[in-house]
Amino acid sequence: MIGQVVSFIFGSLIGSFLNVCIHRMPLEKSVVWPSSHCPKCEKRIPWYDNIPFISYILLQGKCRFCKKTISLRYPLVELLTALMFVAVYNRYGVSFDLFYYIVFLGALIIATFVDIPHRIIPDEISLGGMAVGFLLSIIRGFDLSPFSYNFKPALNSLIGIIVGGGIIWLTGFLFDLVYFKLLKKPPIQGETESMGGGDVKLMAMIGAFLGWERALLTFFIAPFFGAIIGIINLIVKKDHTIPYGPFLALGAVMSLWWYPKIIALILGR
Repeated sequence: MIGQVVSFIFGSLIGSFLNVCIHRMPLEKSVVWPSSHCPKCEKRIPWYDNIPFISYILLQGKCRFCKKTISLRYPLVELLTALMFVAVYNRYGVSFDLFYYIVFLGALIIATFVDIPHRIIPDEISLGGMAVGFLLSIIRGFDLSPFSYNFKPALNSLIGIIVGGGIIWLTGFLFDLVYFKLLKKPPIQGETESMGGGDVKLMAMIGAFLGWERALLTFFIAPFFGAIIGIINLIVKKDHTIPYGPFLALGAVMSLWWYPKIIALILGR
C-alpha cells in the first residue's frame, strides 16, 4: 500500500511537470525556465499554489492574482499521470521496466494533450522519445552478468522504429496516391496529406519502446477509436479532420497492457 501511495504522489508531481511541457512546447519555450507562472497574467506561481490537486481545489480553479480560470486540463493530467504511475508500479514493481514505461507513457500524455488543441506533436517527444526508447532498449539488454548481453531488446526496438513509422507512412502515401492522384479528388480545407509527419514520427517512437509486434497492433487498434470520434466530429462540427495522435497513444497503451489477450481474442483462443 505504501508503494502505491508513494507512486501516486510522485506521479502527480511528474504530472505537474508534464503540464508545463504541454503548455510550453507548442510555443517553443523552455520547459525549465522561467519557473511556473500564470499563462494569463504571467505572475510567478508560489510553491503553495502549485501542489497537485490540492492547490486547484483551494483556489477554486482560479489564479490567485488575476482570478482567471485555470484549465481543468491541469488537474486532469496530474490525476492521469498519478494513476499511470500506480498502474505501472503494480505491474513491474521497483525495476528498470518501471522507469522504462513511465518515460514512455509520460511521452504519450504530452503528445496527446498537445495534439488535441494544436494538431502538432513536438519533435522533442516523437524524435526525442524515439532516441530515448532505443537507448533504453540497448541498456535493457544488460543482465546481472557483465560478460553477457542480450541483443533482442535493442533489435526489437530498431525493427519497431522501422515498422511503426514505416507502416503508417506507407498507408498515408498509398491513400494520398489513390485519393488525390488517381481519383483526382480536390483537397479539403487545404489538406494535401491524409497522415501528418508527426503521426509517423510518433508511431516510430511507439515502436522504439514497444517493439514491432505491439507497434503493429497499435496501428490496427487506433483507427477504431479514430473512426468513432471522427464520425461524431463530422456530425457535430462538420469537420472531417481530427488529431490522430491521441488514438495512436490509446492504441499503444492497450497494446502495452493487453497485447496477449487481444491477440488471443483475435485468434479465437
